[in-house]
Amino acid sequence: MTEQEGVIKFQLEYHQQAILQATDVAEISSWRTIMLQLGMLGQTPLRYDNYGFGNISQRFGNSNQFMISGTQTGGIANMTADDYALVTLCQPAQNRIVALGQTKPSSEAMTHGQLYQLSADINFVIHAHCPVIWQQAGALGLAQTRAEVPYGTVAMADEVARLFRDTAVLEQGIFSMAGHEDGVVAFGDSAAQAAQRLMLCYAKALERSAIPN
Repeated sequence: MTEQEGVIKFQLEYHQQAILQATDVAEISSWRTIMLQLGMLGQTPLRYDNYGFGNISQRFGNSNQFMISGTQTGGIANMTADDYALVTLCQPAQNRIVALGQTKPSSEAMTHGQLYQLSADINFVIHAHCPVIWQQAGALGLAQTRAEVPYGTVAMADEVARLFRDTAVLEQGIFSMAGHEDGVVAFGDSAAQAAQRLMLCYAKALERSAIPN
């Protein structure tokens, strides 16, 4: 059985307030629209029992703060500033997130926060759901989190840190979550780089899946 999507597993200190402006989220929203059109994130009765899936984030300023799509916003076609949360503090070791905004942060905020802390060069993260990449991850040589590690947890944050120590994931800019059905995470120094890494991997996966065994 597929693990239920969208369940927040970390300790969340959330303060509801209008914090982000339309200008803050213009870039992230444009790329989210593209991911929505590609079926990389969203919400549909045909997938995951109609729970929202996938999320997207962007570093905010020169610190480890970041904007991230709100929990269960997959069904929103056109996001506004109120549909994003600003994570002001992420403490993976304490399983703690502090966030501001008009909506709570995505259930994957811990993983995003870990990535921003692991490399100052990461400014944009896309957590996509792409069955063909996920199924071809081994053949494509992608770094993969262990199958027994659940999403949105301290264990997943630790697992991402392990990938950075033990694999070439920083250079590849993309990894698969073996224990999170269809879950793939791409990142980069810009939205364009993160998306390019995801699309290139998507094309390679489609190419491989078209070759008869």
